[in-house]
Amino acid sequence: MKHFISRVSFFLIVFFIAAQIGFAGGEILRPKNYQPPKFLASERLQAILDNAIQEMLARYDGKFKADEVAATLIDLRNPDRLFRAGYRSQAPIYPASVVKMFYMAALEQQLEDGKIFLSPELSRGLRDMIVVSSNEATQYVLDVLTETSSGAELPPKEFAKWQFKRNRVNRFFASLGYTGINVNQKTFCEDAYGVEQQSRNYKGENRNMLTTDATARLLTEIALKRFVSPARSEQMLSLMKRDPYVRSDDPDDQAVGFTGKAFIDAKMPGVRLWSKAGWTGKSRHDAAYVETPDGLKFVLVVFTENHAFDREPIPAIALKVLEGLKSTDLH
Repeated sequence: MKHFISRVSFFLIVFFIAAQIGFAGGEILRPKNYQPPKFLASERLQAILDNAIQEMLARYDGKFKADEVAATLIDLRNPDRLFRAGYRSQAPIYPASVVKMFYMAALEQQLEDGKIFLSPELSRGLRDMIVVSSNEATQYVLDVLTETSSGAELPPKEFAKWQFKRNRVNRFFASLGYTGINVNQKTFCEDAYGVEQQSRNYKGENRNMLTTDATARLLTEIALKRFVSPARSEQMLSLMKRDPYVRSDDPDDQAVGFTGKAFIDAKMPGVRLWSKAGWTGKSRHDAAYVETPDGLKFVLVVFTENHAFDREPIPAIALKVLEGLKSTDLH
């Protein structure tokens, strides 16, 4: 009996240690019942997006170039007929912290498949990665997802094995039909060192890249509760929920410094917002899902480059999109 209790105790200890480190479980697999969303082109929706961007550009009198912005707009009012419009929407762009949404989605798939256990520490890391956009939390989550870790540079053979594992999230999204993206790098407040810099080929190569189309597609799948499972999608939405009317002294707050600023400026009450923003010294991006009291439901992803400290372009585009959708019935 004592031996039995000892064995049970041993396995319990092993289980809780595994739980604390958030044990990873290999490849992230496409669900057998997964169906990619189908998007329809709409001249009217395209006109709304184009007009919003052109009006924003006109305010800058040539100082904001047309190739410094990219956007995708998806109308979700009818989940069975998803209309999409894009502006430079397939251009690969460094996504900054927007990539964290992809790591969150990949982690939820592994949790659903029972390949990773959600320990208290991993739960804290997931929350901080999305809610406060912590880079340190993101580094931890990517380590768990890919069974890799930062450290010294590696010899060629060892590095090849390391890099293959680090590409695990890429392989998952490729299996779902996502194209034009690279999601295999950690985010840093400063710079990467050692094997992380080796992974970038020391020249800034192999950086994370997203298109606004791919970003809008993922956010749409989550918003419609079709990514992983309805329950998992709901959990992801809860992490991305923002209050655009909250008081904040931080002009880069994800709730009020990006798409949410449009609702404040326009004094529009009752708008609901879910989003993931990203910004660096060069980039300013936002991926937002919006619901309005009068029934609008849409995903708007806007990436801007070389205007990182200009807080007006993204909300200006969002506000014109809102106005256009209010006066247009696509269905």
